[in-house]
Amino acid sequence: MDISPLYHNTRPEGPLLPQEEAAFDMLERLGIGYDRVSSDPADNMEKCAAVADVLGMPICKNLFLCNRQKTQFYLLCMGPDKPFHTKDLSRQIGSARLSFAPEEALWELLHCTPGSATILGLMHDHDHAVRLLMERKVYEAEYLSCHPCICTSSLKLKTADILQRFLPETGHTVTVVDLPD
Repeated sequence: MDISPLYHNTRPEGPLLPQEEAAFDMLERLGIGYDRVSSDPADNMEKCAAVADVLGMPICKNLFLCNRQKTQFYLLCMGPDKPFHTKDLSRQIGSARLSFAPEEALWELLHCTPGSATILGLMHDHDHAVRLLMERKVYEAEYLSCHPCICTSSLKLKTADILQRFLPETGHTVTVVDLPD
């Protein structure tokens, strides 16, 4: 897999997709610093592991979920090696059994494609249709890693900047969840 060196507060060169440009614009407007790595599409956790080595931290696993009726949507940010058991999470958040949300809803609500779901996509969720869930270890970590709405770049951000600047700007809150190992 082709991976760039680590860049600090630098966008990828060349034209960006609209959702990617919007993510970088928002980070800059909010004064949120980041380290960035560009790569071939890192659209699964195995590919993200190679990118994580350059970033110096693991990339969050972001799952876009919904209830059975597809009326409630969730973005779950969790550690890359943490197993996901829908029963454990459903009980904690008081939801009917969860499943992966349709690709169309991922695009419509977060402007992300499969493999690029990200907390930064919440900037597109103006109606607050998506509830943000963060695994406790991710929530308490000093840094958070994610894609800027496209899986050919990966970012390392201060978690405090996401919690104290980004989320208030989008109007989203976070629900911290405990997932068993």
